[in-house]
Amino acid sequence: MRVRKALITAAGRGARAYPASDTVQRAMLPLVDRDGLAKPVLQIIAEEAIESGIEELCVVCAPGDEPRYREQIEASQQTLRTEYRDTEWARRQAECLGDLLRRLHFAVQEEPLGYGHAVLCARAFAGDEAVLLLLGDHLYVSHDPACRCAAQVVRLAEGDSCAVSAVQATREHLVGRYGTLTGARIAGRPGVYQIERIREKPSLSQAELELQTPGLRVGHYLCFFGMHVLTPPVFEILADAARESPSSGGELQLTPALNELARRERYLALEVTGRRYDIGARFGALQAQVALALAGVERESVLTTIVETIAEARGMRDPSRGETA
Repeated sequence: MRVRKALITAAGRGARAYPASDTVQRAMLPLVDRDGLAKPVLQIIAEEAIESGIEELCVVCAPGDEPRYREQIEASQQTLRTEYRDTEWARRQAECLGDLLRRLHFAVQEEPLGYGHAVLCARAFAGDEAVLLLLGDHLYVSHDPACRCAAQVVRLAEGDSCAVSAVQATREHLVGRYGTLTGARIAGRPGVYQIERIREKPSLSQAELELQTPGLRVGHYLCFFGMHVLTPPVFEILADAARESPSSGGELQLTPALNELARRERYLALEVTGRRYDIGARFGALQAQVALALAGVERESVLTTIVETIAEARGMRDPSRGETA
């Protein structure tokens, strides 16, 4: 199995990032990447995929967003070429944006009918191939500089010719935030599990009853990392679910389809060596920026700045008491 296509879901309006997301799509907000260059979040996510062997990318977007994405990327590329044409970093960034545009496709989610529905909107792009699925509001930093998080997942999927979901051992009080699963460890393959059951954002009591995974630390569960390699049957399952309840008014979620996939065929989970960062969460963009900086070429200067900032904050005086805080 060859994984050469990726989906990036970015149709949400980014309410948690308001008011910035009311001016520009959340996926176009800039952060400084590991190489020291400021880039839109979409480009950082796309490069995660491209450096993992992906050749084509499809962004699932809201109506009217495709021309806005293209216009913003093209405008940035033109500015780099004209205003900063004598600088090496601008030349490299303009080339990267051009490469992104050549690889980029779009699928429109006409209505916000759920994460599963967003994935289903890209069925024509996926065709009969396996696809890497990434979230448009998550960034990933691998603990292994030589192997991206997405590359770890793609490598396992291609080697075993099956669907794979990235997971992370997560403390029990957080399971209500994530899709959570249980499965059997595969002997001789650290961090690899055969998925048996998945629940979307379970209660702690439900997790304790149904989702305990032998071998994990006490009080920890396997939760989704926001990264999957999906095989074609997932789209069939989603389409069947959409046909069964076309007028229910409810959302079409991905987790039930993944649970059905685990029932039908071989489906693995991989504990990825890395961290995920939700830029839509409160202070999520700040946390992601710090993580990217500390994993990048300017690590030492960033560390110095952080230490100095903390020292300054601790040295501030409380004006109401006239003493250090």
